[in-house]
Amino acid sequence: MRFQTPKSMLLSFSILSVLPMALLPALVRAEVACTGHKLLPNPRSESSCSNAKPVIYASPDGALRGVVLPVDVSLYATPDMESRVVIRTSKGDTLTSKYYSSPRGTNGYYVVNAKWSPDSQFFVYSMSSSGGHSPWSFPLVVYSRQKNRIAALSDMIDGKPTVSADFHFSGPHTLSLEPWRIKFQSLSISRMLSESCRRLRTRRADSGRYSAHERESR
Repeated sequence: MRFQTPKSMLLSFSILSVLPMALLPALVRAEVACTGHKLLPNPRSESSCSNAKPVIYASPDGALRGVVLPVDVSLYATPDMESRVVIRTSKGDTLTSKYYSSPRGTNGYYVVNAKWSPDSQFFVYSMSSSGGHSPWSFPLVVYSRQKNRIAALSDMIDGKPTVSADFHFSGPHTLSLEPWRIKFQSLSISRMLSESCRRLRTRRADSGRYSAHERESR
């Protein structure tokens, strides 16, 4: 007597054999949705993208690391839609860091390009808005190893905006970008930071005097 497999069982085997192929596109989509600085039409799972990794830039002398980490605020975007930049030593000690995230993940910045200067004294990176605001503007930021400070490049060029995320070093301290060419030196960065602090103190003092005047006039 020949044994015959019931049709219902054959149907179950058929479904099981096709299931992995049906799931494959979804898995691919989930993997793609974890990188690329993209806004998503639908929220991804809270447990998604758990393997999102930082991008590590080692200084030429091997002593420091510039680490760009995904902040992962909004589920309607890839985790790298906003960034945190950390400067560490090769031994793992954190020297300083800077967040570029926003409360809802749509008003911050993500790092586009990052490079160390040839002499390992400066770490420079360009950014773009996570919400698409001012798409023509790509703020550049400089980390000074000697001062262990992070500062905006626009402060060094009289507040002018930088309109390209691309830049390169044409010398140990010379950064070339369109349309400006700036030579970085420790002294100029120190002067810029001092000037920035002075302006901040002046603004705070002016604000305090204005508030006091308001109270007296009431």
